[in-house]
Amino acid sequence: MDLARALSFLDTHARLLERRLARLWLAPNVAGACAVVDVLAGYRNADGGVGHALEPDVRAPGSQPLAVDFALGVLTQVLDSPVGDDPVVRRKVAGFAEGLVPYLESVTSPGGGLPIVLPDVADHARADHWGDGRFPPGLNPTAGIVAALRAAGVAGSWLDAADAFCRARISSLSGGVDAHTALNVLRFLATTPDREWAARHAPEVSDLTLFHLYPGDGYGLTPLDFAPLPTDPLRALFPADAVTAHLAALSAAQLDDGGWPVPWTPPGPAALLEWRGVVTTAALRLLTTNP
Repeated sequence: MDLARALSFLDTHARLLERRLARLWLAPNVAGACAVVDVLAGYRNADGGVGHALEPDVRAPGSQPLAVDFALGVLTQVLDSPVGDDPVVRRKVAGFAEGLVPYLESVTSPGGGLPIVLPDVADHARADHWGDGRFPPGLNPTAGIVAALRAAGVAGSWLDAADAFCRARISSLSGGVDAHTALNVLRFLATTPDREWAARHAPEVSDLTLFHLYPGDGYGLTPLDFAPLPTDPLRALFPADAVTAHLAALSAAQLDDGGWPVPWTPPGPAALLEWRGVVTTAALRLLTTNP
């Protein structure tokens, strides 16, 4: 990886959010970590949720569970950073995360689960894979949202109901699942206090769709999506040579402009640049934290 070119790409192409995240990993400090959370606040709506194309494939200004999931992924990165254990940072993250719960309560199904998007995404530009925006409640995103809120220190009745939804769905899983669902499930299992139950219900990662254990063609999650940091317990699920191969492929994928490509078609030029900022920041993080 050419770090200087990657940073130049972010400076000239990426959103403030990704620029602040990249600097947080390269030069960690408490003020920088808090600034990332402050940037997220700019995507917040009056209902407590987040929207405004925070997740670039959905251009709707209104709040969406998908955008909440994206925001919590950012907060997780803040907590995983070298300053994530600082009390000031943890309070900042917890405050933002707790503020998301009223919105989540308002869009939760009677059974306790969340859909990934709501039908009003169809009123705005969006990536083709979001279709008409009609999705049933599912483990993606409910399990990942529960896990991220737990990690942020959030508790309460909504989390208890969503936890019960996830446990019931996970207990009934059979056969192969897609990689996005598995990622949400594994994050949930990693944070549940019931360690014995979690050990019995981990999905088999060798039987996932939309997944590349080793570098391959087309879209798919990789071991680096499941365990980006060397210290992540989920890293043990994957052969070391698979991780090494993906890191080598990632480094080689840097383009001449310093950024990384997006392996799908976002809904317009702004979304494309925003996603390139997201994936370039992710690549920078992966290639600087993995020896």
